[in-house]
Amino acid sequence: MHSKLARGTFALLIVAFPALAQSSGPTSWQNDLTPISTADWNYDLAAHLLERAGFGGTPEEINALAKMTPAQAVARLVRFQGTDANNLPPFDHSGIHDPGLEPFPPSRPAVTDLAKEKGEALGIKVKPSGNRRLQPIVDEFFYWLRASVLETNRVSYWWANRMLDSPRPLQEKMALFWHGHFASNEAKVRDYRKLLGQLELFQKHGTGNFRDLTLAVAQDPAMLSFLDAGVNVKGASNENFAREIMELFTMGVGHYTEKDIREAARAFTGWNYVDLKFVVNKDQHDDGEKTFLGKTGRFDGVDVIDIIMQQPATADYIAGKIYRFFVRQELSPELQKQLGSVLRDNHYEIAPLLEKIFLSRDFYSPASVGTRIKSPVELAVTTYKKLGLKSVPGVPDFNSATGQLGQQLFSPPTVAGWAGGQSWITPGLLLERGNFARDVLFPDISFLPPDRFTGGGEVRRVAERIREGMDISSATMDDTKVGSRAESNLNADRNEDFNTRYGSFRGSQMAIERVKPIPRDTAQVNLSKMVLNEHLKTTTEVVDYMIHRFMRVPPNDASRRQLVGFLNNELGTADIAAAQTYMEYSLRLLLHLIMSQPEYQLS
Repeated sequence: MHSKLARGTFALLIVAFPALAQSSGPTSWQNDLTPISTADWNYDLAAHLLERAGFGGTPEEINALAKMTPAQAVARLVRFQGTDANNLPPFDHSGIHDPGLEPFPPSRPAVTDLAKEKGEALGIKVKPSGNRRLQPIVDEFFYWLRASVLETNRVSYWWANRMLDSPRPLQEKMALFWHGHFASNEAKVRDYRKLLGQLELFQKHGTGNFRDLTLAVAQDPAMLSFLDAGVNVKGASNENFAREIMELFTMGVGHYTEKDIREAARAFTGWNYVDLKFVVNKDQHDDGEKTFLGKTGRFDGVDVIDIIMQQPATADYIAGKIYRFFVRQELSPELQKQLGSVLRDNHYEIAPLLEKIFLSRDFYSPASVGTRIKSPVELAVTTYKKLGLKSVPGVPDFNSATGQLGQQLFSPPTVAGWAGGQSWITPGLLLERGNFARDVLFPDISFLPPDRFTGGGEVRRVAERIREGMDISSATMDDTKVGSRAESNLNADRNEDFNTRYGSFRGSQMAIERVKPIPRDTAQVNLSKMVLNEHLKTTTEVVDYMIHRFMRVPPNDASRRQLVGFLNNELGTADIAAAQTYMEYSLRLLLHLIMSQPEYQLS
């Protein structure tokens, strides 16, 4: 039973699923932006709205929306009417950043060259004499690399908890959209503070004005670092940001020329950052005349962004991308132009566009309901939400679990973000999604926290050898070269300026000491209590309740009957009253099967 339900392919996700989706409007609603009426509104449509404009909901949360009019429900989500997020805690910093780290060098050779030239680096002086005079500086370099990764993972947990428990779920859903749109990653930025600042920018302005958001991102230290602003200077402009702002962030391919990219790059010269502050280095800015998208003048970056906003393609492109994120991948050119007009007519205010989409008949048509594949982050958060949890468990690890499924926060694979859609599902990834559900319901008792344990590789080998009492040279020796050294020299500690392998080990050790641990609680799930609170009497009622609570697209009748038969067999009875003292394990097996089904991946 388990393997049969877990081994679907993407083909299973699209065969006849619109007919299986829970309540939607008629087929004629497709591509119709007319607002739905109060008479059309019901529990299932409210659940669909909360699934897409947030991360799903419990039956109580869905009922609260269903009791409103459609306009009231959408206003609550988009305009945050009647919600207060002041009780959400700010991020709890570990206090790991040392002022001497700025400006952080681009590489280990760069930091040791600086230390040799200046006699100090990263706020640490070179030792006057002795072996490994530069070692403390190398240790500090690797410390920050490791500490920033660990603290970024803590930021991910903080954000995931906001997704789960915020009374303003669309605020976090839009932040997730912008994180994939204006993509930057920790591996390039190497500073959790910059990534946190960018996230807070998305949270604060995600439903505001697109022009203002684009300008803020263009002046954001995370993006400036990610797209190499430091080397974009007068006389040697770097085209990275200029190209991406047009190709990916605003207009899309085909609406600009290579000359436009070169001229825009000149306009952005001198834009840089010092630590967490945006600066314009006037001596590095090209103030000469430029011709960009048919306009000529002594443009700077602000002028370029304003000219981009005047292009008809911009509103169409952004409206289309927002639609595909919230509704469905298929979008006709005619509908895209209608949506672009909404954004343009509202001077790039995003909230009116979202209201237009969420109130439209099209949003609730069979083509839209239950047809979108959940991203890994959405899968995890909606699972926790529907279980009724108030915080994200530490087991399984949120970052590792979503990363194995293809989406780790603050680690988009490219500047284009994640591909999404069908790319989230392969036969292997579908099995991994089932494994995620298993690890939530049946926690791994051999779990090792990834933020406290280096599970292999060079750092771990060095750590083990140091604990055995080896000197640094022996402990850090390349395993492939052991035979090339004379036996008499194996325990002779080398005289050197620094040891990179030891620096990597010591830096990791220092990071674990200073970065606060992620709480490692398991999911507090009580399915027996859930069933008894609903006064469910038979296994059939239990299966139907679980399907309705956890799935937006129910399984077909044959699968449903299999689930009922499975629970009957597990409990030894169809009578819930007779099984209530021992049914928890069987209920978890049942829910694991439900969450392993292809239909569970859809929203």
